[in-house]
Amino acid sequence: MASVEDPPEKHCWVCFATEREDRGAEWVSPCRCRGCTKWIHQACLQRWLDEKQKGNGAGAVSCPQCGTEYRIVFPKMGPVVYFLQQVDRVLSRVSPFAAAGVVVGTVYWSAVTYGAVTVMQVVGHKKGLDVMERADPLFLLMGLPTIPVMLVLGKMIRWEDYVVRLWQKHSSKISGIMPGFGRSLPRVPADGGYSSDHLSVSRTLCGALVFPTIANLVGRLMFHRVPSSLQRTVLGGIAFVIIKGVFKVYFKQQQYLIQANRHILNYPETDDADGGLEEDYEDSGNE
Repeated sequence: MASVEDPPEKHCWVCFATEREDRGAEWVSPCRCRGCTKWIHQACLQRWLDEKQKGNGAGAVSCPQCGTEYRIVFPKMGPVVYFLQQVDRVLSRVSPFAAAGVVVGTVYWSAVTYGAVTVMQVVGHKKGLDVMERADPLFLLMGLPTIPVMLVLGKMIRWEDYVVRLWQKHSSKISGIMPGFGRSLPRVPADGGYSSDHLSVSRTLCGALVFPTIANLVGRLMFHRVPSSLQRTVLGGIAFVIIKGVFKVYFKQQQYLIQANRHILNYPETDDADGGLEEDYEDSGNE
């Protein structure tokens, strides 16, 4: 008679326990794996699934070895549990859209409020209220939110960078008019040096929203004799933009010159390293 071979002993590939070590455990072969990875404790597989699903019991999980998707069967639920489960799914799907609507509505009404405050600040409190009371409500709801949008778009126009580029391109022609800016440079910095800085979203947004207040203050300081509040604010805004632009162009040009005239020192090889280094720094400063 041919001898019947005993089936191979079961090994759990999670806890590495054998069938003889835990005879009362429930075993399962959930995938196409063979050999030592064929069998696993039901409890070990449940814990492994919980870790993979991370609380999402409805997510599909596959075997990490052969890629077979595990067939998971849930017990039947009562009508109350089924209803609550459907409500939970609907809320999960609707919540992102509701949250987006709340955020958009908050931003919109904040823009409307900011536009109304800006109108009163520019033309005067009483006159601004009178203008908004007489205006069409639909026009206010559509026009007031565009005020901060236009301010932000205007702030993104970086005309100072174009002036700096023209300055650097034609610096030799204006050396006689403004000494110090048209001198010959030992080198041209890579990527134009410091001709343009990084566009910061937070800085642009804050600068645009604060601009009406600054324009109103500058208008009161420099054009206090102008009777109209609107004219004072407009003139103050223009003056502020010009003054700020002049300082910014000057600052960027100086950064460009500093970058173009930088010098790298020799490494001191003498015993008196500190003294030689200080002497090199002094010589570079005298130059």
